[in-house]
Amino acid sequence: MTQLLCEDLTLGYEGQAVVTDLSFRVKQGDYLFILGENGSGKSTLIKTLLRLIPPLSGRVEFCGGLRADEIGYLPQQTPAQRDFPASVEEIVLSGCLNRMGRRPFYGRAHREQARANLERLGIGGLARRCYRELSGGQQQRVLLARALCAARRVLLLDEPTAGLDPAAAREMYELIARLNREGLTVLTVSHDLPAAARYAGQILHMGRRPLFFGPREAYLGSPVGRACLAMAKGEQDA
Repeated sequence: MTQLLCEDLTLGYEGQAVVTDLSFRVKQGDYLFILGENGSGKSTLIKTLLRLIPPLSGRVEFCGGLRADEIGYLPQQTPAQRDFPASVEEIVLSGCLNRMGRRPFYGRAHREQARANLERLGIGGLARRCYRELSGGQQQRVLLARALCAARRVLLLDEPTAGLDPAAAREMYELIARLNREGLTVLTVSHDLPAAARYAGQILHMGRRPLFFGPREAYLGSPVGRACLAMAKGEQDA
């Protein structure tokens, strides 16, 4: 069942196009990696999917009953955010805000959901810790738990392993893959081509005009996929 449909999109700001002729669809249970160089429009696409900015033309449609408040979002962190002086539990609870309506306080169900997501990601023991005191990998798990509090059906992740060492990055990717196997649809914006080659079900490779959209296996055999992976291997070997 299709959950997200994008047709003939032109994306940009104040009439200035960044991406043109972008069409793709995401089905329930997909794991989509969105790849592309800096300036290729990945961030603009995220803002459009989150309805923060409208497309210049074309349409974005949520299908199958998907609502905007059923999408959990994990953004990239700024240095100031990494130093935020709140408890882990408070950070995770903030993922429930979109569904609180006019209620001024978190209820019992919200707190139970926050605790359940902390346990789900193996960090239940950190609930009372100060967020700023955690390692980078622990902080990313906390932010993922917050996103899960918002996500009923879809996770949208922006460079979820940025700044992590290789071991912590692998752990994060394994966590995300497990959540996908448990039924969540996942869209991950990334520069990590080897991770896309290992974990993705579908790949969207963006440029000013889309370079590829389709299954991982087809991407790995495509000219753009082979060229990008060869470049990534060369950078690793250098």
